Amino acid sequence: MKILKIDHIGIAINQIDESKLFWNDILGLDFEGTETVETQKVITHFFPVGESKVELLESTSPDGPIAKFIEKKGPGFHHIALRVENIEAAIEELKNRGVRLIDETPRDGADGARIAFLHPGATNGVLIELCERK
Repeated sequence: MKILKIDHIGIAINQIDESKLFWNDILGLDFEGTETVETQKVITHFFPVGESKVELLESTSPDGPIAKFIEKKGPGFHHIALRVENIEAAIEELKNRGVRLIDETPRDGADGARIAFLHPGATNGVLIELCERK
């Protein structure tokens, strides 16, 4: 498996206006845009930082994964996304090594990426997203 870089860091938020004020107005990061990922019941908001991004995740539904995360742990750090060269090969290698996965096949994510999540039980409590971009 070839990891190319940290693609983005995902942060769960309750409401974009308050969060955007901090990331854009206070820190001075450019706001790249918003995208709704209906299958995940989430709106994503991206702020580029060098070659990586900060992704703010806002739930569109009380039963969405981000809403459940916030209900359990509160807003804050959600996941780290590692860009890989070949997501299918990375998944296969991790499965062969016995790593517990949430996604055993890639799915479409925000910002044109193909993604798959590793289970935090296999990563010392950190939700890791594999991310491939063409």
